[in-house]
Amino acid sequence: MSSRKLRRVGLSQELCDRLTRYQIVTCQDFLCLSPLELMKMTGLCYKGVHELLCMVSRACAPKMQTAYRIKMEMSASLLPAFLATTLSALDEALHGGVACGSLTEITGPPGCGKTQFCIMMSILATLPTNMGGLEGEVVYIDTESAFSAERLVEIAESRFPRYFNTEEKLLLTSSKVHLYRELSCDEVLQRIESLEEEIISKGVKLVIIDSVASVVRKEFDTQLQGNMRERNKFLAREAASLKYLAEEFSIPIRNGKLKVCIFIICTNAVNYHTAFEIYKPKQEVKVENCLLFLVWNISPTNMHMISSLLLLLPL
Repeated sequence: MSSRKLRRVGLSQELCDRLTRYQIVTCQDFLCLSPLELMKMTGLCYKGVHELLCMVSRACAPKMQTAYRIKMEMSASLLPAFLATTLSALDEALHGGVACGSLTEITGPPGCGKTQFCIMMSILATLPTNMGGLEGEVVYIDTESAFSAERLVEIAESRFPRYFNTEEKLLLTSSKVHLYRELSCDEVLQRIESLEEEIISKGVKLVIIDSVASVVRKEFDTQLQGNMRERNKFLAREAASLKYLAEEFSIPIRNGKLKVCIFIICTNAVNYHTAFEIYKPKQEVKVENCLLFLVWNISPTNMHMISSLLLLLPL
C-alpha cells in the first residue's frame, strides 16, 4: 500500500531522516516526486534515484500469488481464526466468532448497543489466550465521542468478575485500549493509513471504528451535486485500507515467523425500517436483551470488503 512508511521498505535510516526533513514519510509521498526532485533531496545520482524508485514501487505493488498458495498459507497459519464474542448463540451462528483477516460490520439504529458491543470486544481482545482472548492491544477510533472508560470497566467487572478482581488488572486492560477521537473524514483516513506501523510496534490485535458513517454524514450532503460520488469514493478508500490491514497481518511471512493477527470491527447507524429494507436479514439470533440478525446477502459493492454484517436491534 502507498501509505507504508519508507523505513519499512528497505531505505537506510540516514536517507529516511533526510527525506523526513522534506515531509516525505510514506511511499506515496516518495512516488509523487520527480527523479529530479529526489536527486536534489537525497543527493544521489540519477541511477541511484531510479533504483530507489524501483524499490519503493515494488514495496507498494502487491506481489502476484496463486489462489492455491494463499490457501496453503492460511491453512498452515497458527493464528486464531476467530475471536469469540462469548455470546454462545452468536458464536455458533458465526461458526466461532468474529473472523480474523476480514472486516465485520455491526449496524443498527442509534442506541441499540453497537458501542457497548465494541467495548466488550475490546475487553476480550486484551484477555489472556487461555481465557479465549488475544492478549493484545486495541486501537479504538471513536468518531462520535461515544466511548466511555467507565463503561469499559463496568462491562469488564460484570462479564469477567473472577478475572477482574483487582484494580491492577482493570488498569492493565484499560491501558491496552488506545483511544483516538477523529471527528472528520480526513482525520479518520489519516489514522487508518498510519495504523500499519502502530500495529507492529504495539502488538495491536483488534481495530475498531465506531462509527464509519458518522463523519461521512456530517461532511457530505447527498442532496448536493457530486457529493454522493465523493462520499462513495471516501468510503471505498477507507474500506480498501482496512481490508489491506486485515489481510496483510493475517498471513505468515515467508521466513516462517507469524505476523500479528488483526480483527477489524466497524459500526454503522441506520434506522429500524431502513435496516430491514436494505439488508433483508436471513438469520435471527437472540442475544441477551436484543435481537441480532446475520446478513449474508451483502450488496455486490461491499461484498469484497465486508465478510460479516451483523444487524443489531433492541427487543
